[in-house]
Amino acid sequence: MEILDYQDEIKELQKANRILQKKLERSESDQIKLEETNRKKECLLRRVIDELKEYQNKLEERSHELEIMLLNLQIMENKMSTLGSMVADVAHEINNPVGFIAANLTPAKEYIDNLLHLIDLYQQTYPKTSQKIQETIEMIDLEYVREDLPKLISSMREGTNRISNISHSLRTFSRADTEQKTLFNIHEGINSTLLILKHRLQANKIRPTIQVVQYYEEIPLVECFPGQLNQVFINLLANAIDALDESNAGMSFNDIKLNPNQITIHTALTEDKNHVLIRIQDNGVGISVDVQQKMFDHLFTTKPVGKGTGLGLSIAYQIIVQKHKGTLEVNSVRGKGSEFIINIPIY
Repeated sequence: MEILDYQDEIKELQKANRILQKKLERSESDQIKLEETNRKKECLLRRVIDELKEYQNKLEERSHELEIMLLNLQIMENKMSTLGSMVADVAHEINNPVGFIAANLTPAKEYIDNLLHLIDLYQQTYPKTSQKIQETIEMIDLEYVREDLPKLISSMREGTNRISNISHSLRTFSRADTEQKTLFNIHEGINSTLLILKHRLQANKIRPTIQVVQYYEEIPLVECFPGQLNQVFINLLANAIDALDESNAGMSFNDIKLNPNQITIHTALTEDKNHVLIRIQDNGVGISVDVQQKMFDHLFTTKPVGKGTGLGLSIAYQIIVQKHKGTLEVNSVRGKGSEFIINIPIY
């Protein structure tokens, strides 16, 4: 009996040994798989760490570039602020002598009229003049002087009026903004901007004058930052002129004359009477759908190097949306033209 018991016990031990052997083999296999998995995870982790380091380096480079750009923008803003103040001062200084000249033109014309009247009386009273007087009349061409002198005074008056208007526009355009919004005449801001851009609207050897059509509805004064709004106007109008010049490529002067370049400006109140709508439309090349989706992005531009910074529309968008809590949208069809729509609250 004891021998049988020992044999059974040996069989049990052998069975247990086989089970342990199989478990050990499975354990070794699992360990190999685990080690392989760990190696893959470690490799992946190293790759992620390397990519993170590379991304961090790029972020640091980008951050440095943005810091430089921000500094340049701050310098530019300071220069523009100084320039705006200087322009306003210069405009004021121009106004003084112009006002003096304009004020003296009226009495000067009266004196000239009186002198010409006196000459008439002399000619009527003494129709027979001396030889010397007659020679002098012929030498100075008295009849021409009599005809041209009033025109000369009128031309001088027109010139002083134009200088005065330019001076007024410069002061309006270069208005310095305060921390608080102020009441502003939108139409006055647009008109001053158009006068600043007048040299770009005039005819040249390549094309006729760009026509500007203004439809101004009655709107109240708007509580805003006038200097910033003027910046929006000049950015949008300058872009419209660029678009028109681009659309003229390959066309003759007469071809353009048949289909004139035109900018249309329309102002109106919204239906709720709480917002002002300003529409600036051109009949230029238009803007593709792809560009429309990116055109307000910072530094995005479709212009050649040296022709644009990519800041104009981006700055306009920030001023309207962030500073004035309004909206700036664009409607455009390629080859038909573009329309920018500004919507800002009155208060």
